Amino acid sequence: MITLLSRFLIQNPENYQDPKTREAYGTLCGMTGIVLNLLLFAGKWISGVLSGSIAITADAFNNLSDAGSSLISLIGFRMSGQKPDAEHPYGHGRIEYLSALLVSILILLMGFELLKSSLEKVLHPEQIQSSPLILVILMVSIAVKLYMFFYNRTTGRKIDSASMKATAMDSLSDMISTSVVLAATLISSLTGWMLDGWLGLLVSVFILFTGYSTIRDTVTLLLGQPPKPEFVDEIQNIVRRYPSIIGTHDLLVHDYGPGRCIISLHAEVSAHEDLLEIHDEIDNLERVLEEELHCLATIHMDPIVTDDEETSTMYHKVKELAAEIHPKLSIHDFRMVKGTTHTNLIFDVVVPYETGLNDDQIRRKLTDQISAIPEKHYFAVIDIDHM
Repeated sequence: MITLLSRFLIQNPENYQDPKTREAYGTLCGMTGIVLNLLLFAGKWISGVLSGSIAITADAFNNLSDAGSSLISLIGFRMSGQKPDAEHPYGHGRIEYLSALLVSILILLMGFELLKSSLEKVLHPEQIQSSPLILVILMVSIAVKLYMFFYNRTTGRKIDSASMKATAMDSLSDMISTSVVLAATLISSLTGWMLDGWLGLLVSVFILFTGYSTIRDTVTLLLGQPPKPEFVDEIQNIVRRYPSIIGTHDLLVHDYGPGRCIISLHAEVSAHEDLLEIHDEIDNLERVLEEELHCLATIHMDPIVTDDEETSTMYHKVKELAAEIHPKLSIHDFRMVKGTTHTNLIFDVVVPYETGLNDDQIRRKLTDQISAIPEKHYFAVIDIDHM
């Protein structure tokens, strides 16, 4: 249904990186979620009143909170789509992360409420009344929640939305909780066993775990995380279109919300090329990155010597020495400054966090190795970068 509606209501439904398209998908899915959850709340509440089941009644109010979650996601998408202003020059995209955090907190609150009511039911069990109507309502609810899980997850992955992914997990927890409620109703009606409270405890634990997982993922987004490898590959593929750029390093990605990021990188170019021509090519590259990836790009040029045999030889030598310390160490910005008494080898070392060595240890090891090279008196001038 979402795919069909998107063809009529969204102008460019396949352009998932476009902020306007993302906002349109968020609005569509949010409105759909509100309507479906309100219908489920009404059906389950009636079922809970008729059957006397605390689990069914709690599940009904869970759907009511889900309607609130969908409303929060909808408002988050609308607010995150606002244009930058004087107080927020990088836009409002991170509001979407905040809405995902609120949805996660609602999941936790509902888990605690269900845990409390289930404990009361364990201490004071009551027989559940069942009927074909109640069973049909519960089965329809399971089917609807399964559908909501799939469309939220699929759309969330397409537009890379933390808020929609959190809503998908909320729908999955609802589907499982309702399935447990259905099982409790059937078991109670067939055997007389009053498992309503015990199964409610099981569901509450699952909901609490889901809330914790979604909060953890959302907090990671707010704190900052490495760019996705696929996004880095896209950047590198675009840069490789320009033959004047020999290599890149020091790529930084600043995330201000989905589709709103700032990237900067250093581009290595030949020191013997025409400066104005290369500058023009770098300007073109920045525009292409903005058009294709919807991000603001700033590129710094690093001229390197490409026709000096000694520089090339020492570059590869130092690269090998760094790999001996740790296979994931890499170097860049390598240059030589020759003097009468010694030659400076100036370069940066990129250190992954998993090396187990601190900056001073790496700098000291490389300095000692370079000083021990017999051909000349080399002195290392090293800057440490982290991935």
